[in-house]
Amino acid sequence: MFFQSVLLSLQKIYLMGKRAKSFVIENLEIIDTSSDGTSVGKHENIAIFVRGAVPGDVVDVNVFQKKKTYYRAEILNFKKKSEHRVEPKCKHFGLCGGCKWQHLSYESQLKYKQKQVVDAFERIGNLDTSKMRDIFSCKNIFYYRNKLEFSFADRRWLTNEEIKDESIAQSPGLGFHVPRVFDKVLQIEECHLMDSFADEIRNAIGNFTLKENISYYNARKWEGLMRNIIVRKSNNDEWMLIIVFWEKNSDAEKVLKFVEEKFPNLSSIFYVINQKRNDSISDLPVHLYKGNEYLTETMEDLNFRVSPLSFLQTNSEQAYELYKIARQMAGLSGNELVYDLYTGTGTIAQFVAKSCKKVVGIEYVEMAIEDAKKNAKENNIHNAEFVAGDMAKVFTDEFVKVHGKPDIIITDPPRAGMHPDVVKQIIKLLPEKIIYVSCNPASQARDIDMLRDFYEICRIQPVDMFPHTHHVENICELMLKSEF
Repeated sequence: MFFQSVLLSLQKIYLMGKRAKSFVIENLEIIDTSSDGTSVGKHENIAIFVRGAVPGDVVDVNVFQKKKTYYRAEILNFKKKSEHRVEPKCKHFGLCGGCKWQHLSYESQLKYKQKQVVDAFERIGNLDTSKMRDIFSCKNIFYYRNKLEFSFADRRWLTNEEIKDESIAQSPGLGFHVPRVFDKVLQIEECHLMDSFADEIRNAIGNFTLKENISYYNARKWEGLMRNIIVRKSNNDEWMLIIVFWEKNSDAEKVLKFVEEKFPNLSSIFYVINQKRNDSISDLPVHLYKGNEYLTETMEDLNFRVSPLSFLQTNSEQAYELYKIARQMAGLSGNELVYDLYTGTGTIAQFVAKSCKKVVGIEYVEMAIEDAKKNAKENNIHNAEFVAGDMAKVFTDEFVKVHGKPDIIITDPPRAGMHPDVVKQIIKLLPEKIIYVSCNPASQARDIDMLRDFYEICRIQPVDMFPHTHHVENICELMLKSEF
């Protein structure tokens, strides 16, 4: 009944605004997964993208969107369930938009993540994947995140069963946005991505604000006090809470005071005033209400400050493994000048600093660079330098004249990959080695394709950072060709 309810709710989501006439395809065999986390079947040489299915399922589906090269469909019923299918742990599975692969065995998740890297490299970059190693699995597949963001909405998402129940009235919600629905959230009672203390914080704030009749945000009218809460945790068991309000008023003060009294073990409480039409707070002032200005993340003998806006890999335990692999690939002897592009809070830069002559990190978020500088000082690292600015504008010939020509470049760009000007600058410099860390194998493959005339692939190492999602991290070691 639960899964059927989920399917009906998903059908409701995807059929909203539907114009084309739907039709049914019977006995569709699911044969693969796609890069967006949906599963794929084939019908008359047309790809059918189906949410809620896993490879090995045989299903009847209703096609609700028809394009020239593909269809999108939802499951009507199962004819055969795959042997790779498992029971989801989370009661919200299928609706909140996260953990899309909780119904797929972890062994199968790893298989399809590795395939995603292979497909990106071979199809997008036409690159050789013979040097690819088996994906590095995650030890803990639940409760691994160190950061979660929850949204408020003055109208929560109701399932089909709730709509039929006349005793259930429309009400505000606090949780995750439902896919393709920007103005409603699914009320979340539990989330297995983070320590249960995050649930306690969220549920307590939700109950308090409803009891006090404090307004929730309306994304259509751009009004309502409560917008978001962001919970962060360090591997030293320090907790940070960031509350995003529409404005600072007496109700906001009431919420802050409640949190302070309810959770005295919070290391930091911050608030942000956001009157923009989007939820991004990276360009807004962050105000400290109580506690420390940062959390401290520890890896080996290094400590890293994590401020509210600092980027940090959201799986601390697996990030440590990722950084160790990157450092090992760099193969440092102690004499190299290393550039760490998109350095964030300087974690990778400081990981390699003790093994090289000097490392220079570049990052566009100024607060992250300030953290990197403070981290280096506290860690007694004196051969690391950090610069803030837009990568494409900072990483220039003039910059190289000042800091020197790098022997090795480590780059860990955002999902969009490196700016073309950054790739061009790398080609100008032709460092002996490039270690490319990526959260998006597609953009990584595109960038490496632009470097292929100058570099050869030595190693490819996928790393699973986010179990139960389709996302995969990948590290590629590139060596300058001998003729250069």
